[in-house]
Amino acid sequence: MSASRPRGTTDEIGPDEPDRDGADLLAALLDGMDAALCAFDSAGVVTHWNREAERILGWSAAEAVGRRGFADWAVRPADAAEVEARLMSAMGVRGRQVHEFALVTKEGGRVLVRTQSAAVRGADGAPAGVYCAFGEVHAQMDLERSIALSEALFEDASWGVMLVDADLRPAVVNAYAARALGTGRTALLGRPLGDLLSQGVEELESALTHVLAEGAPPAPAELWVCVRSAEGVRRRCWRSGFLRLSSPLAEEPVPLGVGWLFQDVTEAKQAEQDAALLRFRSNQLHRAARAAAECEDPGEAATVHLDFALAGFADHALIDRVAGEPPADGEGPVRLVRAVETPSGAPGPSMLAGKAGLPVRYAEGHPALQCVARVGSVRAGAGELGAERASEWALSRQWPADAVHALCTVLRSRGRTLGVVTFLRGAGRSRFERADAVYAEDVAARIATALDLAGTT
Repeated sequence: MSASRPRGTTDEIGPDEPDRDGADLLAALLDGMDAALCAFDSAGVVTHWNREAERILGWSAAEAVGRRGFADWAVRPADAAEVEARLMSAMGVRGRQVHEFALVTKEGGRVLVRTQSAAVRGADGAPAGVYCAFGEVHAQMDLERSIALSEALFEDASWGVMLVDADLRPAVVNAYAARALGTGRTALLGRPLGDLLSQGVEELESALTHVLAEGAPPAPAELWVCVRSAEGVRRRCWRSGFLRLSSPLAEEPVPLGVGWLFQDVTEAKQAEQDAALLRFRSNQLHRAARAAAECEDPGEAATVHLDFALAGFADHALIDRVAGEPPADGEGPVRLVRAVETPSGAPGPSMLAGKAGLPVRYAEGHPALQCVARVGSVRAGAGELGAERASEWALSRQWPADAVHALCTVLRSRGRTLGVVTFLRGAGRSRFERADAVYAEDVAARIATALDLAGTT
């Protein structure tokens, strides 16, 4: 019996047999515990010593039980009196006492331990001894650090932390993750990820499933998602890392789920994309200028500028020139003649048009007419119309049927309004933004210069 060596036991079956069975059960229980346990009677004699205590210090139960205190074997002589006084002082107080001191192993090494001791009371309530649980301080500190780290991650971390169970449902969520998903921490628990994300959920669930099956990926992943929230749908980019979690108590790895850590990098990614787009557009303008310089016909140079501008920017483009001089404010309608257009329904270069000089039949309030009147850019769109009504919207404005977003920019050269360039985007493309208008104005200035040289006004 490693946990204790009870006195007065016998091999004969008799009145003492139940006591021996109880002692055997107590010894088995103590030996099965992860903590090192020992006990002293009121005189300070060791009465119990379990296997974990034997593992830490090397002294077996047979060597420990029956000794008085730790003097001359488990502590240095200079420390024996102080250690014994600390341990036995628990008999005179209520509750547990915590101490740290050095013990000596059987091999002569020193181990710094943290003890928790409390009085053992007899049937009459009087102190009958002391029990003591102890462990190596570094192990205890490692545990405390792990607990502190876990608490900090789930309370104060500046990135999202979520434990997703094997069914791919949130089990633990920190404050950052709850804010990122636009809801409360408890409201997230147990909900399918599809309830929280309108887009990107397939990629996220695929990543989580892969981690459960194969383990953590070697590098973070950047996932674009659309988050459902009370304010509407928000598109975000989350730089994510994943950890497969397994039970440390099982002999074979048992997956508990996936630890998902993420940080919102939407603004940084958008800044990178904007910078890349700006570099691309600047390069296109530079290439267009070089190609247009080789054109003998200024009208052809205008189409070259338009073709280079369309790459990655729009699906179609039209150039309407002003017929004659634009009227003064409110004195009459503006007449626009189609000068250049891109083919509709198939890719191809811009083509010169309008040789007959007939005006385009734009209705009053058309974005191109507004553009001339304002001498600035005008944006328009079909909004949330269905496909059929969006097609009607485009055709009524003399645009290709697949156009749903438009940007009209005035063509001016040497203080004169020459016409309008209209860029069109189809379904599935984003609407034109202010940055797009700035680029279109730069392109329009180059086209206007070419048209002015061509003398088409």
